[in-house]
Amino acid sequence: MKIRPVKSSDIAAITRIYADAVTHGTASFELEPPNEAEMARRMGDLTAKGFPYIVAETGGELAGYAYVGPFRTRPAYRLTVENSVYVAPNAQRRGVGRALLAALIEASEKAGHRQMIAVIGDSTQQQASIGLHADAGFKHIGILPDTGFKHGRWLDTVLMQRSIGAGGTTKP
Repeated sequence: MKIRPVKSSDIAAITRIYADAVTHGTASFELEPPNEAEMARRMGDLTAKGFPYIVAETGGELAGYAYVGPFRTRPAYRLTVENSVYVAPNAQRRGVGRALLAALIEASEKAGHRQMIAVIGDSTQQQASIGLHADAGFKHIGILPDTGFKHGRWLDTVLMQRSIGAGGTTKP
């Protein structure tokens, strides 16, 4: 498996992976999958601001992608990021998410971030994601019940957090 920075040529595969998650899953609270132009715009916004955005390749194909973005837009949150990890359906449970998350944490530390927040949709369907984050050192912070409605049912939101580097032990 090769982990590398995203390239614009990855957008078609990223769009397909995300479309599957939106259409069939509960990790994202979007109801309609965005098109390639929108996914390219989102990627461009994050990479232009220096946020890590990476992909995993196996056998020459994109197996997953991960990125961080601002947790919140107010200036005091500038050292805290929210992460996203998506794995292609045919590559799940093969260590792709684990490799992506580890590389994303490392890249975020190098970028100077101090806290990483995982906002995980649907605790009942996303146990693999919750376990992945726990294994990577994230602590369970809380659950926001009934915050999304998708696929005919209410979904909760799980919050997990991990310090990066010095975390909150020193001033930036």
